[in-house]
Amino acid sequence: MAVEFHVTSDEKGQRLDVYLALKTALTRSQINKLIKDTHVSLNGQPVRHGCKIRAGDIAVVDFQPQEDTELTPQAIQIDVHYEDKHLIVVDKPPGMPMYPGAGHRDGTLMNAVKWKTSALASVGGPLRPGVVHRIDKDTSGLVVIALDDTSYYSLVEQFKCRSIKRRYLALIYGSMSAPQGQITLPIGRSKSDRKKMSTVSNRYKPAVTNWQTLKTFKGASLVEAVLSTGRTHQIRVHFSAAGHPVLGDTTYGLKTCVTRAKLPVPRQMLHAAVLGFVHPVTGQHLEFASQLPADMVHICSLLEAECYNTK
Repeated sequence: MAVEFHVTSDEKGQRLDVYLALKTALTRSQINKLIKDTHVSLNGQPVRHGCKIRAGDIAVVDFQPQEDTELTPQAIQIDVHYEDKHLIVVDKPPGMPMYPGAGHRDGTLMNAVKWKTSALASVGGPLRPGVVHRIDKDTSGLVVIALDDTSYYSLVEQFKCRSIKRRYLALIYGSMSAPQGQITLPIGRSKSDRKKMSTVSNRYKPAVTNWQTLKTFKGASLVEAVLSTGRTHQIRVHFSAAGHPVLGDTTYGLKTCVTRAKLPVPRQMLHAAVLGFVHPVTGQHLEFASQLPADMVHICSLLEAECYNTK
């Protein structure tokens, strides 16, 4: 099966194998094998290892039939907020990967969506058809997935134009210096670890996070974060750079417990609470809200008790 990928201006300058690995959930070694076996083309021409992409390029990957490139439906219960023949909005629980990849070949959100509906877009990659955005494995909350190609491209464009409404709730270490504010530090790949993002990078892109404090506890705060851009790990990187990492974030904060009582935090306390967009076909504005998940509610209640006990 051949799948096309259209390079945007925000994606230009990357190595082709890195770009396709992010787009398809295949490893770079798998992508490079496909390149070597002439199963990858760029603008209709064969490509060489290590080439870089430009805005407007069209990369085509001819996925060879293999067991590890087939998305298997699995009867996993998921919370569906909205569904029609064009798209589906689901509430991803914490700890569930978005789609199959290294170390998790099944048990993902896309395995569950595939079982829920057989109608998925043909673009986005064989293991992530219709996926126009993603949230981390340990982040919970709302995700929209396209069920046809028209909806896929429309939603991608809305994300590109930053017209998608996204609000997150996060428990962060300590308290910010003001009730609300904006973090505008640019984000790029870390100089020391290519798997991480950083505000100190050789190549970076603008990133804007607007925030306000909703509640202050002893040693932690509940904040709302609104994304004006959608960089990888943006909220986690921004709050970490501000000196207030997301609780439980072992990548950017190492804050796995908090307060004098050393309350344990099982995962990064980040939840995609609000998602709003224009329906690709009807033109109707849709907006969905997700309640704070049970583990974050539990941590908040423990923090409230700690505040009370220290008065």
